[in-house]
Amino acid sequence: MLLLVVLFLAACTVYAVSVLREPADRGPAAAVCTATADGAEYRLTPGRTSTAALIAGISVRRGMPARAASIAVATAIQESGLRNLDYGDDAGPDSRGLFQQRPSQGWGSEEQVMDPVYAANAFYDALEKVPNYADLPLTVAAQTVQRSAFPDAYGDHEAEGRAFASALTGHSPASLTCTLPPPSSSGSPEAVLAALTAVYGPVEATVEGDRITVAGTGTYGWSLAQWAVANAEGLSLDSVAFDERRWTRATGTWDPAPAPENAVVMTVHRAADQS
Repeated sequence: MLLLVVLFLAACTVYAVSVLREPADRGPAAAVCTATADGAEYRLTPGRTSTAALIAGISVRRGMPARAASIAVATAIQESGLRNLDYGDDAGPDSRGLFQQRPSQGWGSEEQVMDPVYAANAFYDALEKVPNYADLPLTVAAQTVQRSAFPDAYGDHEAEGRAFASALTGHSPASLTCTLPPPSSSGSPEAVLAALTAVYGPVEATVEGDRITVAGTGTYGWSLAQWAVANAEGLSLDSVAFDERRWTRATGTWDPAPAPENAVVMTVHRAADQS
């Protein structure tokens, strides 16, 4: 009987500690980015969202319609899970990269297809050769480029691909958010601009301390802004502001806030012991 009492009290203690403790005592929430479209939410890790932002941003640089980015993002989700894979599968043992492109099939060298910027441009080069690709079903457009053994699988990711592409091309303002832990290191404005220009090409930007201001308006501005949010974890950004809205790492949401006109403002994190 005494043993049962001891076990009961121990169970009550575990319950009180693990269930009844205050929310502030719980461990940090997992880092996640969310794209919202038509009332539905789609989630990716920050790393995979950064990859989706690269793919979408390159379509913006090329002046392609948002539909191109939807096709490309959905294809990369299916082919690699938005990961830069250095291996292939049984159907294509030499397949590599975001789109599992095969050097033996003329996509470029292994080194080239493992470069995400090259791989995305190669995909778009092929997609632009598909007549009326923007009007085709996504599975048809993607399969014409990829020639996959599983052509219908691309459609499984159409809604998710569209949600992230629409946000990251700037056509759905303030629809991409990221919930992130505190940064583990200081950011670098130079690193932010290097990553930004690798995707979008030359931009008009100024740097003042930890603040980066990039010229941008309309959908282009929102593409830049949501690209920055998608890369906030990897580039140690604390906030992004555009069009009288501001995303902060502290809230993880876009909230009303003053912002310079026709410009995206990014603030990099600086450790407390740095000026």
